[in-house]
Amino acid sequence: MPHQIAIKRLSRPGGHRRALLRSLATSFFLHEKIETTSTKAKAIARVVARLITQARRGDLHSRRLVASYLLDERVAKKLCDHIAPAFKERNGGFTRITKTRVRPGDAAELSVIELVRDADRAA
Repeated sequence: MPHQIAIKRLSRPGGHRRALLRSLATSFFLHEKIETTSTKAKAIARVVARLITQARRGDLHSRRLVASYLLDERVAKKLCDHIAPAFKERNGGFTRITKTRVRPGDAAELSVIELVRDADRAA
């Protein structure tokens, strides 16, 4: 039994897994909320946290690193200009994962992953 595995493999080879995570991260920042399987939501939460932390720095190098990971330049600009500054005072916990339903076709557990805003915490 393998212990202390850092990442979920998601039953995919490395290149396919990286492409999947990049695509999910791009969609997540574009819509600020996506519905996916619970395992993928947990995997994407780590990626999203790292990208937000990188984008919060705000310098040119950070912008280029974020843009190199995301698939769309407009999404990278949105992340650096609008989303990351909103989390300037937060040390973590940028996302919320809520289990929603079971998919009828394959009985996969689906979850919604969304950005946590300070207005949500005050309510």
